[in-house]
Amino acid sequence: MKKAFFVFLISWSCATTKNYVTTGEIEEFHPDLKKIISSNNKPEVIAQGYRWTEGPLWVKNKLLFSDVPSNTIYEWTEKDGAKVYLSPSGFTGEKSDSKEPGSNGLALHPNGKLVLSQHGDRQIALMNAPVNKPLPKFISVVNKYKGLRFSSPNDVVVSKKGEYFFTDPPYGLPSQGDADPLKEISFNGVYKVTTTGQVILLTDTLTRPNGIALFPDEKQLLVANSDPAKPNWYIYDIEGDQLKNGRIFYSMKTKGLPGSPDGLKIDKRGNVYASGPGGICIFNSSGVFLGRVRLKDPASNCALSEDEKTLYITNNKQVLRFKMRD
Repeated sequence: MKKAFFVFLISWSCATTKNYVTTGEIEEFHPDLKKIISSNNKPEVIAQGYRWTEGPLWVKNKLLFSDVPSNTIYEWTEKDGAKVYLSPSGFTGEKSDSKEPGSNGLALHPNGKLVLSQHGDRQIALMNAPVNKPLPKFISVVNKYKGLRFSSPNDVVVSKKGEYFFTDPPYGLPSQGDADPLKEISFNGVYKVTTTGQVILLTDTLTRPNGIALFPDEKQLLVANSDPAKPNWYIYDIEGDQLKNGRIFYSMKTKGLPGSPDGLKIDKRGNVYASGPGGICIFNSSGVFLGRVRLKDPASNCALSEDEKTLYITNNKQVLRFKMRD
């Protein structure tokens, strides 16, 4: 296996209008990686000092991201840097024993509304305000399955026609485990909410369903399983309101590397950018492991810019920007 390393020690970048500390290294496992990463730019630390960053989303010329333990969403722009965008973001009650009560995965509905996976309130919700005028007012999309509360919806993707696909592991519960007394549903599921509001269980077979994304034609669904014992990405064919032909897209043992399969994104060409052991793993649509943005600390998720030339990475207590192509 060919492995090309570009090791980046802490340095200052001159490629942008501001000086950002750079970090990480690029590992090439297949020559097709050059079709995705065609520049010599380095991942830049654009924001830091958070507790656990998650759910990045590029929208309207700004980056939104969750700091889950702090129950806050931040926004970042080149001009103004990072500042509070929305608080509270995932728990709107008076007291929570959760270690991670805030929002996690974020998405944009085709109608322009911000979609939030809310750990503390245990629901998928819409922000009841314009994206450019945020307010902590929410409309619940779904909070129960067959009368039982979800554990802590973690990540969500919305189809072009407005269907929600989301995962529900127990990480937002106080103990973050299956034995938590607040856990009402015995399994950890992957769900769909139809345009008419019907809640459908797609699968209950994954031990820790986490990141989720649709391929460009929306005929296949990719789900990350963040269980260290089963560190796999699973792909499914979508047939109506059911998933068929579930199979492993890629399996990756941690081998002492930080992180596990977590949040992910898929570009318009079907390439997959998935947080996993060692950083952000890059696959083609057939599941060939092309390369990795190798990081010291665990990566939780990533987001693509509108032109898909830049990758934003939530990386433990900081946020990175990686300009993949000029």
